[in-house]
Amino acid sequence: MLVEVWSDFVCPWCYIGKRRLETALSRFEHAGDIEIVWRSFQLDPSTPPGADGPVSESLRTKYGVSAEQVVQMNERVTTLAAAEGLDYHLDTARVANTFDAHRVAHLAREHGVGPELHERLMRAHLIESVHLGTPENVVRLAAEVGVPEDESRRVLDGDDYAGDVRAEIDLARQFGAGGVPFFVMGRTHGVSGAQPVEVFDGALAEAYRRATAPAQ
Repeated sequence: MLVEVWSDFVCPWCYIGKRRLETALSRFEHAGDIEIVWRSFQLDPSTPPGADGPVSESLRTKYGVSAEQVVQMNERVTTLAAAEGLDYHLDTARVANTFDAHRVAHLAREHGVGPELHERLMRAHLIESVHLGTPENVVRLAAEVGVPEDESRRVLDGDDYAGDVRAEIDLARQFGAGGVPFFVMGRTHGVSGAQPVEVFDGALAEAYRRATAPAQ
């Protein structure tokens, strides 16, 4: 059964949702029958290419809140992430347009390491404060999981996979996703947001039941 996950590398809730899905899969008796595909989505497509700066400052401007309120917001999500074994450092995270990183993620998928690069880019942004808008950083991170550096550079120097990224974002909207993370299981069940593990348990079980039910 296919499980599709729309997320963005700079989305703190997406990494939490990823861990909760993984927990549910670790105790799902049919986990060996599950194929996961990580699909592209941009949390903030209005971020200019080449943008940099503290995420905290961007949040303060975007939502019109005080610096203290941003700290409180970040502390809340950092605490929830810690419960999933993730050591966020949102205070030093850098703003980035992730469109090009998503293009390289499609290249990684062709090399059979799509999930590995998705994990590596999330960790880089949310835990290590690596700027994902810098091409050399994306090339280096992709190489760490097995994507040839020359191929990543070729993609970043052109427009390869741009149409694929846009198509996946459009598909998410067709499914009704207004944000991420967004999970579609067997094309029959959707889970929106970083829901509790028990929600994933139920969605996996019901989607698998329907996917394997005898044809009427």
